[in-house]
Amino acid sequence: MRFTAAATGLAVTGAILIPATLASAASAASAASAASAQDAPQPSAYEWSSVAISGGGYVPGIIYNPTEPGLVYARTDIGGAYRMDDDSGQWVPLLDHIGWDDWNHLGVLSLATDPVETNRVYVAVGMYTNDWDPYNGAILRSDDYGETWQKTDLPFKVGGNMPGRGIGERLQVDPNDNAIVYYGAEEGEGLWRSTDYGATFAKVESFPNAGNFVPDINSGNSYLMSNLGVLWTAFDPASGSNGEASQTVFTAVADTDDILYRSDDAGETWEPVEGAPTGFLPHDGVIDETGRFLYLATSNLSGPYDGSDGEVWKYGIDDGSWTQITPQQRPTGSDFGFSGLTVDRSNPNVLMVASQINWWPDILIFRSTDGGASWSPIWDYDYSQADPFVVRYEQDISEVPWLAFGKQPGPPQMWAEPTPKLGWMVSALEIDPFDSDTMMYGTGATIYRSDDLTDWDDEGGVISIAPAANGIEETAIQDLVAPAGDLDLVSAMLDLGGFVHEDIDTVVNTFQAPYFGGGTSVDAAGLVPEVIVRAGTDGSGAHIGVVSQDSGETWTASPAAEGATGPGTITVSAHGQAVVWAPAGADARVSTDGGVTWASVEGLPAGARVESDRVDGDLVYGFVAGAFYVSTDGGQSFTLTDDSTLPSEGNTRFAAVPGTPGELWFAGGEDDGEYGMWRSADAGATWARVSGFEEADTIGFGKAAPGATSPAIYTTAQRDGVRGVFRSIDGGDTWTRINDDEHQWGWIGADIEGDPDVFGRLYIATNGRGIVVGDDTSGVERQSWTSSATYTTGDIVEFDGRYWAASWWTRGQEPGGSTGPWQEVETAPSGVAVWTASRTFAKGDVVVDPDGVLWQAKWYSRGQQPGASQWGPWEQLD
Repeated sequence: MRFTAAATGLAVTGAILIPATLASAASAASAASAASAQDAPQPSAYEWSSVAISGGGYVPGIIYNPTEPGLVYARTDIGGAYRMDDDSGQWVPLLDHIGWDDWNHLGVLSLATDPVETNRVYVAVGMYTNDWDPYNGAILRSDDYGETWQKTDLPFKVGGNMPGRGIGERLQVDPNDNAIVYYGAEEGEGLWRSTDYGATFAKVESFPNAGNFVPDINSGNSYLMSNLGVLWTAFDPASGSNGEASQTVFTAVADTDDILYRSDDAGETWEPVEGAPTGFLPHDGVIDETGRFLYLATSNLSGPYDGSDGEVWKYGIDDGSWTQITPQQRPTGSDFGFSGLTVDRSNPNVLMVASQINWWPDILIFRSTDGGASWSPIWDYDYSQADPFVVRYEQDISEVPWLAFGKQPGPPQMWAEPTPKLGWMVSALEIDPFDSDTMMYGTGATIYRSDDLTDWDDEGGVISIAPAANGIEETAIQDLVAPAGDLDLVSAMLDLGGFVHEDIDTVVNTFQAPYFGGGTSVDAAGLVPEVIVRAGTDGSGAHIGVVSQDSGETWTASPAAEGATGPGTITVSAHGQAVVWAPAGADARVSTDGGVTWASVEGLPAGARVESDRVDGDLVYGFVAGAFYVSTDGGQSFTLTDDSTLPSEGNTRFAAVPGTPGELWFAGGEDDGEYGMWRSADAGATWARVSGFEEADTIGFGKAAPGATSPAIYTTAQRDGVRGVFRSIDGGDTWTRINDDEHQWGWIGADIEGDPDVFGRLYIATNGRGIVVGDDTSGVERQSWTSSATYTTGDIVEFDGRYWAASWWTRGQEPGGSTGPWQEVETAPSGVAVWTASRTFAKGDVVVDPDGVLWQAKWYSRGQQPGASQWGPWEQLD
């Protein structure tokens, strides 16, 4: 099971919607627009948080500081690094400042915490060493526990998401002279050392072996053809004194013939360690200072997904002796390698080691209280007992129910895969150096924790294990939709499938019945938000489209899309009656009976992105390779409208404006071609470029600002040379960057959505940092109407608890009534204008009346209530 993905594989662009046309008379509308462009209120502060998912990806490293109680870090392969807040038990993200251009720095290959000046911490960052990533890596250093960072660029790549990323730690701080930091590099780049707290690094030229192990040299896949290089370093603290470098240093390399080297002169000269085991990779090494041993966990392959054999050894630092201490229990007969390894610093005779991988039925964790002479497995089949299934743990995932991965949780049983599993890809396994009862280990999906670990040692003892990843958000998001009403957010993501969040602060279960192993697209009907659709890959590997009529309580699944290469995109019409699904690499199809049956779509090429109008139930749109298509019959057939204006390559997103039929915004492109933002007012027949944006990747819409006549617009883009998250509250006339340099989250080009119920709230899809939530803490202040003030066209005031917009110059005229200079402005969560007697509407405008019925203006109107006369200006919409 895979829980990370390349950014290149997540290259969906941004899409979405434009302000509703709540026009007054033509002259007033144009004047109001001009005024708002000059005087639009701007947000002053945003607070950033995350939608509660809790984990979701591989945690290859958990690193305790050995001298400061409660100080512990975690590293992830594509989602940055975290520090636990000891008071709250929450993990705090440390690398959210990583921006668009250095997105690869969210891949963390190693982390080191300084044992002397414990405020210091280092991370080695970079995503790939192959051609997926064009950038070199770096060492980031902090002297305030990761609050702020300085960077040292490296002259080579770093592979935080490459094979072997659970091996290590490659970064190590000398406990005697903490200005000395070692780093083991990949791809034959050797061993590197800093003597100035990581400010500069130089290659250790005397180190003789740069490693030679390649996961699969004959694969033709550059991802599997990388040299794992130099793996980790361990210092013997007793070989030095305070302020002087440790003399004895061990460094492991990815060379199955010579896995371990030793220096006894502070790294000046090196020799292979005599008698070291061969045939395996040294995944982890831990020094027991009291017993004077170096423990090794080895596996025959790089991990994290593989490893079918391995051994555990202990080496006498003083006498050079080697003793194999490999646990012998193999309950199902299959072998496995070892990776996660830890020694109890409070009781060094206690050590633990984990199988690197053991897919079926589950991983094994072993515990020894006698220095490895004997071991107790966390589960075993012991046929000498009346009940041969011996289990030393209880596991509770009630706080993170999605860890059942679509199955029904239950107690573990013999010869069966348990639900939940203990995990997989366990390279991080650590006992708290100050608390023998506390253990944490990382898996491909979360961090688990036990706080009664020593109960294991009692006769029949059982420990408690529960998720402990609160604050870590490591999902790769593909699509989002924020329906109006009771639901907060619906998401589609790799590996976990996606979620229906009624409350974004509560961890919930993933999509069920059917469960998704990966989701690519979600949508909700613009006018009937309880109708939700999703596309993804189910537990059997089939690409399917799924429809819910009840806000995700129950679902109707399509047949598998035969011949499809992926789930593609899916959309539901504004009235919820038609669903169009375009699987990747296969023909699009449409359902008009809630997903029970499906028919072929005419005129839309395979692989198109599909989106629906938010108001007109007959309008559905498609885009592929620079060509834009429209359907006027609910997705039954499509017609090409434009193939010469929009970008033909790169990440692209588009969508319709809530509240305004036929109005669209488009974002996307690539550096070497067309790139930016466009808008259409005629259902995609013509497009005009939005000025100021050199690049734009996502676009979304949310609740209008108080008194505004159009939804708030959000985008991740580059505007006037600045990359960021931008917002407009005046229909796109003016824009403000609402994030800052400390909140950037790497590559955020998949999706952005505004909340239709909460002004100022937005959701950002990230590649490895989950779903970021932004809340405007300052809001938009509107002045209260006073009789002495002078107002000009477009000014917005609050009066009697309602918002009013000036249609022309006025002074002393109190807002109210159906005539005069003031228009009462109100917008429904759907984005549709609420009809008010004082507001002017132009031909084509759509409003909702007090009974929730939609009406469209046939001509200019003010003060004429919809439905009051069959001869009036309003036509009821279906």
